[in-house]
Amino acid sequence: MQRTLWKLRAFYFLTGLSGGLFVPYLSMLLVHNGLSSSAVGQVMAAGTLAAILAQPAWGWLVDHYRATRITLALSSLIPGIAAVLFNLPWLWLVTACNVLSNIFSSPQAPITDAYAVATARALGTSYGTIRCLASLGFATGGYVGGSYIAHLPLSTLWLPYAGAGLAGALVALSLPRQDVGVAVGGSFQEGLVQLIRNKRFLVFLLGGLLVSQTLTAFNTYFALTFRAMGGSLTWTGVAFFLASATNVPAMLVASRVIRRLGREPMMALAALAYLLRWGIQALVPHPAVAVAVQALHGLSFGFYYVAAVDFVFTTAPRQLQATAQSLFGMVSGGVAGILGNLMNGWLLQLYGAQWMYVACTLSAAAGAVCFWTVRWLGRPTTPHPRWGRGSHNPSPPWTGYR
Repeated sequence: MQRTLWKLRAFYFLTGLSGGLFVPYLSMLLVHNGLSSSAVGQVMAAGTLAAILAQPAWGWLVDHYRATRITLALSSLIPGIAAVLFNLPWLWLVTACNVLSNIFSSPQAPITDAYAVATARALGTSYGTIRCLASLGFATGGYVGGSYIAHLPLSTLWLPYAGAGLAGALVALSLPRQDVGVAVGGSFQEGLVQLIRNKRFLVFLLGGLLVSQTLTAFNTYFALTFRAMGGSLTWTGVAFFLASATNVPAMLVASRVIRRLGREPMMALAALAYLLRWGIQALVPHPAVAVAVQALHGLSFGFYYVAAVDFVFTTAPRQLQATAQSLFGMVSGGVAGILGNLMNGWLLQLYGAQWMYVACTLSAAAGAVCFWTVRWLGRPTTPHPRWGRGSHNPSPPWTGYR
């Protein structure tokens, strides 16, 4: 089992590395090839829509056919191979490439998270100590990617991206079989109905939508706004490295913070960190400040994501673990990605970066209110039957480059 743990950590690191190498610089590549920031948002939104439609199907396939390893391998390999098409000059083909990439990458986070949570519980460790390797990989990839395009053509960035994807696929195929979504009692349909009727779960998803859509201001548009304010390519990589590197300590201590505060207050705290992060960038548009403020990424995304995955795990029926994580990813990554890419791209093109960050600040504030509301919608009277020894479970029900 310890070998499984190290293989899982290696897979997280490699998928994070591949994402950090390519995803932050994709918008720069598309603009370099002649697209406007608004058109970039449309390309990203098309891919995210495809991911939304594909994600529940992937979750169902894994839950019913136990196809965890092959699904993870494809989610790492296919996007890397398809990335070469982003260099072609035709908008329709670039959009189709992004759709293909998102269809295959969409199950990666939810399926890996379902696998990792079960593995962590079996070995008596925390999910955050596994998931932080993805952030470390993304931090490394973000820095290496910035240095790479500072010295080599941007059009060749797909090569290291594809190499990291191939390595991730090989590790995924070496993982032992794990039936993360096999039913233990009750039907799949009954569990799904139970999940979508849970008011706490629905309000949680709304909060995740409001908070997660703001991340497109960083993942998709930071490289553009940073260059516009005078930042260099090398310091762009430093900013992405700093942001993801702060996730590592945040995720390592996340389980302790959850035990002290509870999941919902921790998610509300993360939303306030988002608010502070975007507010500072709106008020002080300076390259040095834009880099330094990314240190808040760990308190924002790192704390939020670990608490959210924990919330989903304790809410979803056991036969729906992969599906529930996919629903969470569909909203927080899919719908939020479409909303954020379209709205922030539109704001950036028409009104500039400042108003884009102002809108993100307001959205993060609304997300904090949602998470605090979830805390008071209902309290459990007994611990969840699958909650491990020594874990704090102040509120039960729920599930997801960058």
